[in-house]
Amino acid sequence: MLHKHLIAHPRPRALPENIVRWNKYRVTVLGDRLFRLEQSEDGVFRDGATQSVWYRDMPQQTFSVTTSGKSFQIATSACTLILKERREDCRVLLDGKKLRIGNSGNLLGTARTLDNCDGEMYVDPVTQQQKKLSLGTGVCSKTGVAVLDEAASLTLGESGEVLPECGHGSDEYIFAFGHDYRGAVRALFSITGNVPMLPRFALGNWWSRYYPYSDREYLAILAKFEERRVPLTVATVDMDWHYSDDVDVRFGVTAKGRNTPFYGGNNGWTGYSWNKELFPDYRMFLKKVHDRGLKVTLNLHPADGVRWWEDAYPAMAAAMGIDPASCEAVRFNMADTNFINNYFDLLHRPYEADGVDFWWVDWQQGTASAMDGLDPLWSLNHYHTLDHAKDHAVPLLLSRFCGIGSHRYCVGFSGDTYITRDTLKYLPYFTATASNAGYPWWSHDIGGHQKGETDGELYLRNVQFGVFSPICRLHCMREPTVTKEPWAYGNGTGVIAMDYLRLRHRMIPFLYTMAYRTHTQGRALVEPLYYEWDDRQAYRYRNEYLFGGLLVAPVTNKLQKDGYARVKVWIPEGRWTDVFTRDGYTMPEGGGEKTLLRKLEHIPVLAKAGTVIPLSGDEGNGTQNPENLRVLCYAGNGSFTLFEDGAGGAFFTEFRMEESESSGQCVQKLFISSHGDASVVPGRRVLRIRFEDIENGELTLTADGESVPVGRVDAEIAAADIAFASGKTYCLSVRYHVPDALRAWLRRAVRELARSEGDFGEKKTLRRALEGAQTLEECVAAVKASPLLNGVKERLLETLCK
Repeated sequence: MLHKHLIAHPRPRALPENIVRWNKYRVTVLGDRLFRLEQSEDGVFRDGATQSVWYRDMPQQTFSVTTSGKSFQIATSACTLILKERREDCRVLLDGKKLRIGNSGNLLGTARTLDNCDGEMYVDPVTQQQKKLSLGTGVCSKTGVAVLDEAASLTLGESGEVLPECGHGSDEYIFAFGHDYRGAVRALFSITGNVPMLPRFALGNWWSRYYPYSDREYLAILAKFEERRVPLTVATVDMDWHYSDDVDVRFGVTAKGRNTPFYGGNNGWTGYSWNKELFPDYRMFLKKVHDRGLKVTLNLHPADGVRWWEDAYPAMAAAMGIDPASCEAVRFNMADTNFINNYFDLLHRPYEADGVDFWWVDWQQGTASAMDGLDPLWSLNHYHTLDHAKDHAVPLLLSRFCGIGSHRYCVGFSGDTYITRDTLKYLPYFTATASNAGYPWWSHDIGGHQKGETDGELYLRNVQFGVFSPICRLHCMREPTVTKEPWAYGNGTGVIAMDYLRLRHRMIPFLYTMAYRTHTQGRALVEPLYYEWDDRQAYRYRNEYLFGGLLVAPVTNKLQKDGYARVKVWIPEGRWTDVFTRDGYTMPEGGGEKTLLRKLEHIPVLAKAGTVIPLSGDEGNGTQNPENLRVLCYAGNGSFTLFEDGAGGAFFTEFRMEESESSGQCVQKLFISSHGDASVVPGRRVLRIRFEDIENGELTLTADGESVPVGRVDAEIAAADIAFASGKTYCLSVRYHVPDALRAWLRRAVRELARSEGDFGEKKTLRRALEGAQTLEECVAAVKASPLLNGVKERLLETLCK
């Protein structure tokens, strides 16, 4: 029997009231737009949980049933499922349209790995032939109907083990959500389980490198990051934590092991014994890493089982009924409950007691196992997560994707990506599209793992994308001439990269709130644009995405000779402000397409009017709830509720933005209130509020209606400090005049000219022409007539958007 904590507790049986039988079909109504459709020739159907679908115990649903000739209809308040004798003739009536039940318009999901992929092209490692990477299906479709096929999924037994049983016929889940894509994903979570929370530390910067570090070398790397004030939260030790080189020579495998029935091979990918040459006192090493405020994960390649030279071999062999004196290897077998129990008890949990915080399962050995149809990767992900949850309130695992339901196992490792621009161009689309399969937490090898070339600009653009991706984990191959240490990159690229990594750490309060939103509401941090806007452009701009509500368009093209990279974007209607350049864009109904110009320092990240972004202002590697909270606000109407938790419970801080006009002036108000367990946040918290797109404002502050002195006012941006006390309601009000459009643009244009390259005389001439212009049209004409570099002129015209 599996250990009790390794037994999942699904609820797979549907209420009889939600089940309808007709001919060879069985239909389970799981929601007003979600159906389970089974077809069985022998009338036998599966009631147990599958590897993907665990929950069918929905409350009683409201629907009606009618029969008309050779047609059977099940109607809910939202749609009608129309059954015919032949499955291919079945339809869904949705919004007045009869839709085929299939995946012809599917917006796709994700893939198991990006190993051997150069962008979206898979490269066969043997033949070097290329073909397009095939993404699996998701539950979102442009036709309005998507299908999840569970017929081949094995059954999850009540005792926690996987049973070699598939469906008796067809077994499909029909998602009839039209273009309500978030609703479709929530429905997926209703039958597969919610996305777990992530620990705060997972949202910071991870240092990872496939390299045979010694303990002293690894600690020296961490010290270099600390010296440069670049925070890290996770230290990854790749496979060289254990013996990995020349194990046949080191342990005499040829002389001793080959005479055993199964000696397990002589490669060093699999290992469970700390390399004492590199880590003479690994417990002290783990302690020193923890003392720096980081968590530790170790890499696992478990395919070769446990061999006779491993420290844990005698105990593992005896537990599996093997005479340790025989030197016979313990075979890896995740279909054997006895092996699963001992795999954790004897190989992993002791190291967790020593200080290993979580595991990185790096399974690359295919899908075959001792049980037909059982993917070892699924078993590893499933049982590792359950085992880790035994002693961790928030379990964590880094591993590859293994099909629908993989979101239950937290963070995905996308494999050994290439260091190429094509790969960088593909990653934003790949990451956002995974949301369609309910897979929100992809972790990529930021900067790329292998091949390609050393290119500082490409490295920086990778880091910038990594900061605005679900998990920011630097990583690369085992080659001394390749590294992802930012100080190794010159011409300013490394310096800028370090600034972005600092930003990522500051973003943890924002990101942790988004993780809570994902856990409770089923909304991914990274979403395709078509989740929010049902516009054809939202489907066309596939490398642009929503990042917790921010609009992000990573720079994937090279800088041109004028020093600018071009980024083609679609900006939806409304007011938007770039969080880096503070350029404003006011877009008409239907939005518009633009080409944005950015130098090395920036990528387009746009905040909509009313946006609030909370950031940590604390220093160091720590991920505790910050004492100094920096809050960026963008004029308009909106809100953000910050989620923080701790041993005592949860605490919520609501920021609500209200915009109005009074006596010819604009008034922007920020209301701040809180509730929950205040013990989880620092008692002396300071809120540093910045209205990023308001200049020369007059600030007033009240606490529970009483006037309070404003701690600080900047000249360029309206800003204030608030000595925060939980339980009070604050109102920070900014009264300001909307500047004349021509004069406001002129100020921005002069600032842009000061930063741009070009002849001083030509810039001076243009500045005078602009100051003498009476209309924006005259300004445009003056800019176009200037002999300055095209990039400079394009950037000047871009700032006119506001």
